[in-house]
Amino acid sequence: MKFTVNGRAAETDAPEDTPLLWVLREELGLVGTKYGCGVAACGACTIHLNGVATRSCVTPVSMAEDAEVVTIEGLANGGDHPLVRAWVAEQVPQCGYCQSGQIMQAADLLAINPQPTREEIRSHMAGNICRCGTYSRIERAIERASREG
Repeated sequence: MKFTVNGRAAETDAPEDTPLLWVLREELGLVGTKYGCGVAACGACTIHLNGVATRSCVTPVSMAEDAEVVTIEGLANGGDHPLVRAWVAEQVPQCGYCQSGQIMQAADLLAINPQPTREEIRSHMAGNICRCGTYSRIERAIERASREG
């Protein structure tokens, strides 16, 4: 299977039902995408597949064939993305484990709605879990990125 990851050609001969998460992490070395629950309930594995936030732990690699995949490494682009800058400015992470998935989900929101309300942020981010409970900082960072982006 051939696909594009972060603007570069990628190829795998993994079985079609292999979760995309494992191809990204184990074959391509893109370890910013995290394994959290394995059942699409926590959001740590969120990537963009053809521009849509997608849980890579339950997405078979076959779904990526001829598709565009963006991981946190591709979005972050050396820390220059408005969300990454906002995450730093608002001191969002504590342990940091969920943050790549949080940022990818937030980027999905801002692509759909560049000026979301607090309620729209909460609704869109509801499926991403942060064990440290930094939700208010996540919301502030998304608001900041929407203003400064």
